[in-house]
Amino acid sequence: MAMCVEDRISSFPDHILCHILSFLPIEEAVRTSIISTKWRYLFASISTIKFDGYLISGLTERNLDSFKNFVDRLLKFPDQVSLDCFRLNDIISWNDEDHNFDVSDWICAALCRGVKEIDLDLENLGDILPALLFTCHSLVTLKLVAVDSEIKVPSDVCLGNLKTLQLINSEFVGDSIHRLISNCHVLEDLAFINCDFEYLREEVNIQSPSLKRLVLVFDLVEFENIDYVVVINAPNLVYFQYTDTVVKGYTLTNMKCLEKAHINIWESDSIDCETSATHLIQGLRNVRSLSLTPDEAIFLTNRLPIFHNLIEFEYDSHGFDGIETWLVEFLHCAPNLETLTLNFPDVAGTRRKALPIEVPSCLSFHLKEIEISCFETHIIEMVSYFLDNAMVLENLIIRMKGMTVTQKTKVINQLLQLLKSSKKCLIVIL
Repeated sequence: MAMCVEDRISSFPDHILCHILSFLPIEEAVRTSIISTKWRYLFASISTIKFDGYLISGLTERNLDSFKNFVDRLLKFPDQVSLDCFRLNDIISWNDEDHNFDVSDWICAALCRGVKEIDLDLENLGDILPALLFTCHSLVTLKLVAVDSEIKVPSDVCLGNLKTLQLINSEFVGDSIHRLISNCHVLEDLAFINCDFEYLREEVNIQSPSLKRLVLVFDLVEFENIDYVVVINAPNLVYFQYTDTVVKGYTLTNMKCLEKAHINIWESDSIDCETSATHLIQGLRNVRSLSLTPDEAIFLTNRLPIFHNLIEFEYDSHGFDGIETWLVEFLHCAPNLETLTLNFPDVAGTRRKALPIEVPSCLSFHLKEIEISCFETHIIEMVSYFLDNAMVLENLIIRMKGMTVTQKTKVINQLLQLLKSSKKCLIVIL
């Protein structure tokens, strides 16, 4: 005998059903319209609309117009709720010559519905962005991926409620960056990833009293113009990530609230890298957790500030002459350091230098944990130095990668011999 299954989901209020549909791909949400009369138009009231390029991969010329009309009706349906998110992701299909969708009109329709988040990943994006996008007061999150396309920022830009701005593979000219950021009065999260600043006049100027998180990541290989200055004034910044070749200069001010910073920086032969990079690190003097990845000893230790707040330090170097000596000299600038993570692989031709006699105060009074994330035999002298001088060390964590069983056994025996001078330290080998 056939069993009768009660449809409990359909008894939910419409707003709950629409919320459920918003988690489905748009084509799946549309298919629910055949369930019953109640479901017929529910998909038109979802608050999240996401289109990916694969949706049109199988369209023929015959049903292409039908698809365009469907999107128009979906975005412009009468009496619709405001949109939480409008996402259009694909690098070619949406605005190429074969399809020629009116993407700009779709964006305007989403903006007119009070959309809170817009996420666009399109070829030639800078040519189709409507001016209305830069004066929309409902926008809270804006993410733009514009490969080799200039983002044209209008003079009347005003994004009064924007909190998150992410720009990827975009080009900027003149003072467009400063004009954009200065008119986002509550901006908290800002990211420039692989953007082209080659045509800027003199500087990358980021000044925002509300900014809490800043990410600047650039291609370390394909760089041409580095003859500009990075200016950052963000008194409430908590997190800072920076990846780039050293540029002409850095002016970092008012970073009193900085909790964590990730710095991955490479030298350049065309400028005074040591002076410029040292100015960068001086601006981070209040940071509590610092991850540093240089390709050379480009930070002059005799010009470094004292990092009174620094309690976590991760050092990931590509290897250079005297790296151990540089590290110990840096530790003198971090008197309250508690956790140290190291990763500097052995590089052929790298010369070692004698370690300084004077022991950093953090080793004597505060350093509790050391982790060596890629242990190699050349670092055993450094380990011995730490075990001899880190008086309150509790944990030494060693990760061995790519070693044979014989090599691991030899290293473990060496470590056990060293442990005699620091009996209270726990050595963990992974």
